[in-house]
Amino acid sequence: MLNLERLRTLDALARHGSVSGAADGLHVTTSAVSQQMAKLEREVGQPLLAKNGRGVRLTDAGRLLADHAARILSQVELAQADIEAQRGQVVGEVRIGAFPTAARGLFPAALTSLRTSHPELRVRSCELEPEQGIRQVVRGDLDLAVVLDWSNKRLPVPGGLAQAHLLDDVPDVAMHADHPLADRAEVDLEEFAEDDWVSWPEGEFCYEWLMFTLRSKGFEPRIAHMAVEHHTQLALIEAGMGVCVTPRLGRGWVPEGVRLVPVRQRMRRHIYAVWRTDADRRPSIRAAVDALRGAAETVERSEA
Repeated sequence: MLNLERLRTLDALARHGSVSGAADGLHVTTSAVSQQMAKLEREVGQPLLAKNGRGVRLTDAGRLLADHAARILSQVELAQADIEAQRGQVVGEVRIGAFPTAARGLFPAALTSLRTSHPELRVRSCELEPEQGIRQVVRGDLDLAVVLDWSNKRLPVPGGLAQAHLLDDVPDVAMHADHPLADRAEVDLEEFAEDDWVSWPEGEFCYEWLMFTLRSKGFEPRIAHMAVEHHTQLALIEAGMGVCVTPRLGRGWVPEGVRLVPVRQRMRRHIYAVWRTDADRRPSIRAAVDALRGAAETVERSEA
């Protein structure tokens, strides 16, 4: 009889590609992963791992069993979802991730609602970028992720994931109070072709969106500074270091020396939740989505 937890370890190794990655994904030590794999190899009577430089790789038998393990674990997920659905109670644990402004703008209200309405549900949350969130949901490291794309640049979402729209977020251009355009009612992005820009770090989805969007306006942006947090970006703007695009969700306090001006051709961030379709019947997933929708509705009312 194959042990389910050892199959879960093999599946994590196949998905993460390394012992350390599997250990991180399973929240165990690397020695625990190695011990589970050694026991699984004894159970099947064949080597499942082979040395590959300083790391390991799956043998042919390992890849074959890993394929079966993925299907078995998917069926277990479906069984758990069906049992939860039949019981109809929101219990157990749900793991949720979101990009930083969504975590700041939606999580406090959504998690408070879940704790109040479903006290037996344990919620674990974390911040991570949209692409990471989707990968972790696909791998099973997260149950649900709040992600985003833009009206002119979509985020690829693989098959096997369900989606729920939460809200559309309208960003503004942030500039120093002394900027020549600071008193305008609306601006066009091409009017900032000669300005320095403060941006998200290179490689992030929003950085790629910014470069794509500004280049489509006919100019090559001069990225002078990069910062992950919007509050850091606004502090740089207040210091006169350039201009930036800043979303409204989770914005919070704006420094006194910064002016926010809407863009004439409205840009929108589509913010939505994703989860695995094989977990769609879990009451805990539905409750989490409902709580996020409620938090999003509150944000939209406050901005109306």
